[in-house]
Amino acid sequence: MSGKVIFVPLVLILTSFFYFPFYFTFFPQANTKMILAACGLALLFFNLGKYRNGKINKDFFWITLLACGVSAASFLTMTLNNTIDGAYLSYVVSMWVWTGAAYFVVNVMKTVHGKVTVELVCFYMIAVGVCQCIIAVMINTYAPVKAFVDSFLAGEGFMGKFEGRLYGIGCALDVAGGRFAVLLVMIAALLPRMAGRSNQNLYMGLLMLAFCIIAVIGNIIGRTTTVGLLVALAYLAFVLLSGKVIQRKEKKALEKWLFPSIVGAVLIFGSLYAASDQWAKHLRFGFEGFFSLFENGRWEVHSNEMLAQGLVFPDNAKTWIIGDGYMGSMHLDPNYQGELWYGFYMGTDAGYSRFLFYFGIIGLGAFIAFMVKVCMTCVKRFSHYRYMFIMMLLLNLCIWIKVSTDIFLAFAPFLCFGFEENECEIAVADKSAG
Repeated sequence: MSGKVIFVPLVLILTSFFYFPFYFTFFPQANTKMILAACGLALLFFNLGKYRNGKINKDFFWITLLACGVSAASFLTMTLNNTIDGAYLSYVVSMWVWTGAAYFVVNVMKTVHGKVTVELVCFYMIAVGVCQCIIAVMINTYAPVKAFVDSFLAGEGFMGKFEGRLYGIGCALDVAGGRFAVLLVMIAALLPRMAGRSNQNLYMGLLMLAFCIIAVIGNIIGRTTTVGLLVALAYLAFVLLSGKVIQRKEKKALEKWLFPSIVGAVLIFGSLYAASDQWAKHLRFGFEGFFSLFENGRWEVHSNEMLAQGLVFPDNAKTWIIGDGYMGSMHLDPNYQGELWYGFYMGTDAGYSRFLFYFGIIGLGAFIAFMVKVCMTCVKRFSHYRYMFIMMLLLNLCIWIKVSTDIFLAFAPFLCFGFEENECEIAVADKSAG
């Protein structure tokens, strides 16, 4: 037991390196996800040789083919439109990199804990989310902490530093918000399952604490977190009202923790709002829509206004079908070597609009088919958690309304259970855990 405790922080750090990757200032050539992926793919080949088996799980084979479809759609639009914007040309490679990194982390978890379950993976990812929120507040509050993090955190944007907003280590903007949203959905799925356990108070107390921290601070970091908050609360309402997920006794246990925790979070952060101008600024930004609704009687959020203006669609059949071949700015000179940025193509950052303008319905359809297959593979393997994976898919489709980032990385660890055709130990361990 003591040995496990020693290595738990290491697993936590590796999980953060996977879920919130970043570049080191002293090694800007590869981010932490890429480094983990190299380790993971090396481990995969070792295991394939160890078990004398060259086969990869057949579900993952089909997932790879669908990812190739996304890359093929990118190649098609580039060829037919004579453009050089290969935004999704290497998507299948990106998918394998995420999976390689996840494979390494999952196997380290197995080494430390003896087995890996869906719950264990979720607990680590949730713990990482909480740590990132706490680190973001510390960076914003204490100059020495900020100086230390900035000394090794390279770059700007969603993987780096972003002045004027809270940021963690590789955790910023809407990309972080989408990943926080996934964690809220995971917590919502775990809570009913914890309600019937003998040590339910410990687990439910910790999960509700994590839920409140991520819901509030995660929203300040990236307001896309709100999408996950709404989906999670809707699911919990369904659980309490339907009577199909848990029994009456478990419902009472869930109610005992859910409502007091929400009220407690409102009181605590409300007190911070009243006592600190800095927290008032953060909370007004993170929950701008709620403040607008309360003060003005209507929901108004600056980013939503930008989204409404950015939801533009093609005006011709060709673009609808195969796109225009531009995801970002229009690169007019392929020989230019300097910095080139003219803004997003057609002036929109909305996910569905950008996909349609880039590779049309063909590419968007391939991307949706890929995500659906990923989700259904997880549902088939872990039927007890089917609601969680379905909510994650729904979350991805909702996030695309706002930004063009996907959350395949959140599914990736679960695809690594029994990744090799004859290596089913991890998957069996999870099924035995129920």
